[in-house]
Amino acid sequence: MTPVPLHYIWEGPPLGEPVVLSGSLGSNLRMWDPQVGALIAAGYRVLRYDHRGHGSSPVPTGPYSIADLAGDVVELLDHVGVQRAHFVGLSLGGMVGMWLAEHAPDRLTSLSLCCTSAELGPASAWADRAATTRRNGTRAVSKAVVERWFTPRWRAVNPQRVRYYQAMVEDTPAEGYASCCEAIETMDIASNLADIDTPTLVIAAANDPATPPEHARRIAANVLGARLEIVSPAAHLASAECPHNVNPLILSHLRASVPCSRD
Repeated sequence: MTPVPLHYIWEGPPLGEPVVLSGSLGSNLRMWDPQVGALIAAGYRVLRYDHRGHGSSPVPTGPYSIADLAGDVVELLDHVGVQRAHFVGLSLGGMVGMWLAEHAPDRLTSLSLCCTSAELGPASAWADRAATTRRNGTRAVSKAVVERWFTPRWRAVNPQRVRYYQAMVEDTPAEGYASCCEAIETMDIASNLADIDTPTLVIAAANDPATPPEHARRIAANVLGARLEIVSPAAHLASAECPHNVNPLILSHLRASVPCSRD
C-alpha cells in the first residue's frame, strides 16, 4: 500500500537527537504527553505522530499491514529530513518498531519497546474485533480497551482520566481501528527477532492483561543484547499509568545508545 502523509508534531531543541514516539492501537499522539516534557528537558527532539487511520492522519480503506504502518514512518522521517532516530513504541507502535529494526535498521539509533508483542494471537480474535468495530464503531470496544489499559486501582483514583482515554478510543475512526486490528492479525515479526541488532530496551507492565510480561520476555530472549525491565503496578498503557518509572528507563536507554554510522 502507498504510504500516507501522517499527522505529526515536532517538539524540542532543533539540534537535539530525534526520538520518534509511536502509539497504541486506538490512541493518538496525545497518549505520549507524559513523556514529551522529560524527553525535551533531556535535550531530545520529539517526533510523535498518529498511525494511519488514527487521530488526524488519513484513513485509507483497509486492511493494513505492519509493513504499511512502518512504511508510513519511513516516509515521515524522509519528509522531516531525519536519516536515523531513536524509536519508542508501545503496543502497536512497538510492533512497528520491530518491523523497522528487522527491515530498515539503518533508520534507527535505538529501539524502546513498551507493552508489546511480536506474536499476539489468536488471529481470529483480531478478525472478530475488526468486524465488531466496523459494524458498531469504536464506542463498542472503548470501555473494554481502557479497562485493559489501566489497573483497577488507577481507574478508581482517576475517573476523569479514564473518560479522557475512553474518548480517545471513541474518536478513532472505525475503519482505521479495524484495519490496524487486521495488521496485528497478520503480522509476521517473531521469526526475525534474532536479526535485530539495534540497541533494544523491552519494558513490560506487571499487570498488563493485553501483552503480559511473558511476551516481553520472549522478545528480549530473541533480540541479542536486549535489556528487559518490568514496571509495577501498571497495565497496558504503562507510559501513562507510571511515567515516573517508564521515563527514566527510556532516557537511560537513549543516553546509552550513541548514534553511529553503519558500514
